[in-house]
Amino acid sequence: LAEKLKNKESKRLRVLRDYFIKNILKAVPDIRLNGHAVKRLPNNINVSIGGIEGESMALMLDSYGICASTGSACSSRKLTPSHVLLALGISPELAHGSLRFTLGRKTRKSDLDYVLKILPLIVAKLRKISAIK
Repeated sequence: LAEKLKNKESKRLRVLRDYFIKNILKAVPDIRLNGHAVKRLPNNINVSIGGIEGESMALMLDSYGICASTGSACSSRKLTPSHVLLALGISPELAHGSLRFTLGRKTRKSDLDYVLKILPLIVAKLRKISAIK
């Protein structure tokens, strides 16, 4: 089934990914896309948000039913900055503020719009109480 749907699904996911990247960069102040905007997996978005910890964002997103991971897939279970993000030239502080969103077969534009509504609220709340400046 995956092989049969691969091309069609990859195209659909690229459209959603590009929509999400474009809009998350507008919606959240002091945000950086990690990696190339187009030369990336069709279902992967990794961003770093300045001034707050990725783990705090991931936990708050989870309370809204939104799944996101911190760092890269290679280091999402570690508390140290991702070696992948550091190799891209991202500072350790900014790497600690990273989030990875992975899109799938059930992801819809409305799901992304929900994240785009909730994430800026979470970022603003966490920046008010963050010790990171």
